[in-house]
Amino acid sequence: MPFGRFRSGAASISDAVYLEVIGTLYGTTVPILIAGGCQAIVGAISVSETGDRLSAALAIVGVVVAVVRLFGVLAFRNETRRRPLRDRAEGVVWEWRYAVGSVATALTIGLFAGRSLFVDDAICLVMAVGIAFGFSAGIVARLSLRPVVAILDFAAVALPAVVASFMKAWDAPHIALGVMFLVFIVAGVEMVRLSYDNTLNQMSLKRKFEQLARIDPMTGLLNRSVLATDLAEILAERGSAMAAVHAIDLDHFKAANDRFGHPVGDALLRQVAARLSSLADGTDLVVRMGGDEFILVQGRRNPAARPKPWRSGFSTRSARPIGLAIMTSSSGPVSASRCRPSTA
Repeated sequence: MPFGRFRSGAASISDAVYLEVIGTLYGTTVPILIAGGCQAIVGAISVSETGDRLSAALAIVGVVVAVVRLFGVLAFRNETRRRPLRDRAEGVVWEWRYAVGSVATALTIGLFAGRSLFVDDAICLVMAVGIAFGFSAGIVARLSLRPVVAILDFAAVALPAVVASFMKAWDAPHIALGVMFLVFIVAGVEMVRLSYDNTLNQMSLKRKFEQLARIDPMTGLLNRSVLATDLAEILAERGSAMAAVHAIDLDHFKAANDRFGHPVGDALLRQVAARLSSLADGTDLVVRMGGDEFILVQGRRNPAARPKPWRSGFSTRSARPIGLAIMTSSSGPVSASRCRPSTA
């Protein structure tokens, strides 16, 4: 097949990669400014040379669309500056807001290029078609990660010019111009496909490597590097709620490891990791610091709810103290205690 097959859109990538893609859509205002400015300049020249009111109306609409899109970019930046996008559903809303503005811009440029065929001014025609081709090149560079939006833009910018070419005159030059626009659509879609596959692979690998850098390969828990970021976020977001940090290590682990062998020692570490994970909820952290040392961070939004690290169904023998630090208020001190050796 000439186009191959696009992957199944947003559903084919992880939420983290998808939200990063949405962020790139709103990453710059330069293409919007260029599109609006070019339509204003070419529209003014076309009106002054030909007096065509429809060209003037299209130019005004193009500038208005550009201004609205600029406000949309600023709104997105203000929103994400306060807090990042929560989930994929919120990202989809912002994506289609961007798509509506982008397709509107493409349509005004395409209609302007089609109208220029009827004003009988070669300079205006060259400028209008130049804007259409320049915008189409920007689609490949800017929207390749959202292929559906890119294809809609290609159709909106090229089909009006194709129809106008065939309507203007059924002769070789105008037929060739219409066919040229159709070929340009086909080539543009294929370039979007290639860029989409390559860029998406790079972003997915980047996310995968970032995630692997945070994971302890032995137990599957987070590693100690996570404490430098996630722990600070938990303590910053907890408000007046308590946060408990449990520091745990295994007594006589080295002796057991030496006696029964590393496979048994590894299995023991994985079992401890599984039991600690069963104590944690979605807002807690379970971290392997290294060796036989673990950290369990628990936060509670209700100040009256004291963290309960040892729930029913979990039993272990602790022959050495377990360190416990509890932060009880946003401005209060951190209380620390040591649990005596016991069955917990």
